[in-house]
Amino acid sequence: MKAPSSECKGAFLIYTGLVFIIFDTPMSLKEELYKQCLQYVQSRMDAAQQGIDEAQQAAQDDTKSSAGDKYETGREMMQQETDRNMAQLNEANKLKVALNAINPTTIHTVTDTGSVVITNNGNFYMAISAGTLTVDGKAYFAISPASPIGLKLKGLKAGDKFELNGKGYVIDRLE
Repeated sequence: MKAPSSECKGAFLIYTGLVFIIFDTPMSLKEELYKQCLQYVQSRMDAAQQGIDEAQQAAQDDTKSSAGDKYETGREMMQQETDRNMAQLNEANKLKVALNAINPTTIHTVTDTGSVVITNNGNFYMAISAGTLTVDGKAYFAISPASPIGLKLKGLKAGDKFELNGKGYVIDRLE
């Protein structure tokens, strides 16, 4: 029997003559944004790991030729590429740690890490800097709490106003 997917509204499971109805509750907005941030981090981690693997493989495949300097230059370039990808992997791991500290089911009354902030000039998800995320056709900017707008938002509640770069914002609601 096929397991219900996250898009499934309900499924039937028959077990020894009994019928069980399993309803998947739709993901909340915060849970969906959180999931998209996790996917963003995972894709960065995968890309960095792939770069590391490719650079290491290229270094192993490079055979020493009679031109020793050429060999050493090629190996050094591969090492620099590995180092660059290792730094990217470390940064992605830091983002994952930051996300793991967020409980996407927490209800916020004041803006804090994990809050969804709906304003008159945009929607924000305070978690990690992951660019624009889309849920149900609406755009949400995934921002770091340490970013300039994240610092402005921290501790505010619905109805509060703030200004950033000459642009006024009013918080309509928090989720």
